[in-house]
Amino acid sequence: MSQRDDDPAREAARLRRELEEANYHYYVEDAPTIPDADYDRMLRRLQEIEAAHPELVTPDSPTRRVGAQPAEGFAEVRHAVAMLSLDNAFDHDEVRAFARRVAERLERDPEAIDFCCEPKLDGLAVSLIYEQGVLVQGATRGDGRTGEGITANVRTLKSIPLRLRGEQPPELLEVRGEVYISHSGFERLNERARESGGKVFANPRNAAAGSVRQLDPGIAASRPLEFCAYQVARIDDERWQATHSAQMDGLRHFGFRTSPAMEVVTGAEGLIDFCQRLGEKRESLDYDIDGAVMKVDDYRSQRELGFVSRAPRWAMAFKFPAQEQTTTINDVRFQVGRTGRLTPVAELEPVQVAGVTVANASLHNMDEIARLDARIGDTVIVRRAGDVIPQIVQVIIEQRPTRTRAIDMPAECPVCGSRVERAEGEVDAICSGGLFCAAQRKEALKHFASRRALDIDGLGDKLIDQLVELEWVKTPADLFRLEVTRLSELPRVAEKSATNLVNALERARQTTLARFIFALGIPEVGEATAGALATHFGTLERLMAADEAALTAVPDIGPVVAAHLHAFFAEQHNREIIDDLRRMGVTWEEVEVAERPRPLTGETWVLTGTLEAMTRDEAKSRLAALGAKVSGSVSKKTHAVVAGPGAGSKLERARELALTIFDEEGFLARLEQLEQGGMPGETHDE
Repeated sequence: MSQRDDDPAREAARLRRELEEANYHYYVEDAPTIPDADYDRMLRRLQEIEAAHPELVTPDSPTRRVGAQPAEGFAEVRHAVAMLSLDNAFDHDEVRAFARRVAERLERDPEAIDFCCEPKLDGLAVSLIYEQGVLVQGATRGDGRTGEGITANVRTLKSIPLRLRGEQPPELLEVRGEVYISHSGFERLNERARESGGKVFANPRNAAAGSVRQLDPGIAASRPLEFCAYQVARIDDERWQATHSAQMDGLRHFGFRTSPAMEVVTGAEGLIDFCQRLGEKRESLDYDIDGAVMKVDDYRSQRELGFVSRAPRWAMAFKFPAQEQTTTINDVRFQVGRTGRLTPVAELEPVQVAGVTVANASLHNMDEIARLDARIGDTVIVRRAGDVIPQIVQVIIEQRPTRTRAIDMPAECPVCGSRVERAEGEVDAICSGGLFCAAQRKEALKHFASRRALDIDGLGDKLIDQLVELEWVKTPADLFRLEVTRLSELPRVAEKSATNLVNALERARQTTLARFIFALGIPEVGEATAGALATHFGTLERLMAADEAALTAVPDIGPVVAAHLHAFFAEQHNREIIDDLRRMGVTWEEVEVAERPRPLTGETWVLTGTLEAMTRDEAKSRLAALGAKVSGSVSKKTHAVVAGPGAGSKLERARELALTIFDEEGFLARLEQLEQGGMPGETHDE
């Protein structure tokens, strides 16, 4: 937001430029560059300057007009009745002042005037015209005088009747309302976009506006758009012309959705009570609202009150604290969670959002940073809704400084210094120091002691919390150093309980290899996987020495799990703790394993095209289990190429080199033969 200037003329000129630029991005581009709260403050400041210095008022000032010019691509529609905006109130005193002005102009008791109140939906305002009960035109608000014809798009909204319900519809009806997307619809829309690699929207308002203003009505039809009516602009039926609330009843009669939260209240205190109650349930609604709209209910009174240049005197919007604000990213730090997951957290220039000072916001992961194109030093829009953790929803690229810094994932854990690993195809980066890392300590110990791991009876979560906070236990090996006399010093731990725990620890020293592997808490390694590893390798030493290719030779272990296993055992801190556990007497019987033949040892295979019976990763795992190396390129050293549908240059290269080529059917047959103990023989060429 612009800073105040000692020169009113210069400040007014700057505010006009910034407001017009914001108008363009908001109304024409459907890509807001500043939150509504910033726009409201800038407009109010310009109004203050022009009120104090009338000579500075210009004909093109944003205070004298409503919005911006319509975008190209749609037919222009001239509104018969202008779609004006509303003046805003930001506190209860301003609401009382509005009610007092209305009462003074009407020369009536302020506490005897009825107002119709409803939520102010955060979407896109549109106008609908019906002739003889049939929808004939839909238009956007545009600049308030001229909008864009979007009839084909609004016809796709199921919440908009194509023909009015009921008998004897009016010959002419113009309805105003808001097109919006609910929170649940927005989540579904973005989930589909993520699955298909499409555009992910920053917020429901942007999604609704962008969907309505598509030249292809099929796109609007595919989006979860909804419509809620809030005004009758024109009607030639006297049945519905007494009050605003009666007209809303009429719209429901005709088949329109209106706000279920609409109420008629009396006087200023009734207005304030409505706004307070609406604000309290704001977070429970399935749609975004940014305030309440308050209108004098009686139409005769509305006509008497009239309009100012850009707004009616008989209506006002009460604005809630903004849920979005602009600020800057000063730095980014990486937090390590209890499971070792690293989360980037933006350190922000502190800003008030929804009544709370926000100085930090989660960036979730490196994929989200890439999607936002966020950099240290950027100006961003941060959002906070209720108790939801603040999040950055948009980077304002237009305001990017010349010098910003990229956000890079650290190579080492910021807590323990262990290597940070991110498996191919995985979103999360993980600290590999699971047994050693202080950030993961409590969770690692609780898992280690759990029933399906070492089953240490009496070692509950609260006791582990105490032991860690007192720094009596830093690694699982330290558990086996606990003594009855020291444990008895803890609050609510009697000598008998301490003795029972030490005895349970003694029993836990004798376990099985599968339980021990599971107890280590390696990411993605559950009981079944731990059992498969124990059966396959037989000893912990063989497991710890295995490379990723050897690990994927284990049934049902793919590249992601293999990467986690390899990273865990490659971390020296984890090896030291395992050695310490064995010194403390933790032991198990080794599993006898028959050496399995690996008939493709030394061979290099290439996969190209699409496989229909299995994924590419599954094919790689099965080849690796047979000893083969899977390469991404074809060369003279390649032994065989598997070519599915869509194979391209790799298949051509294989033909040039006269290599063995399998189609998918032949590949599956060869895998089955080798996995059942057969040796390589003749190949099935394509």
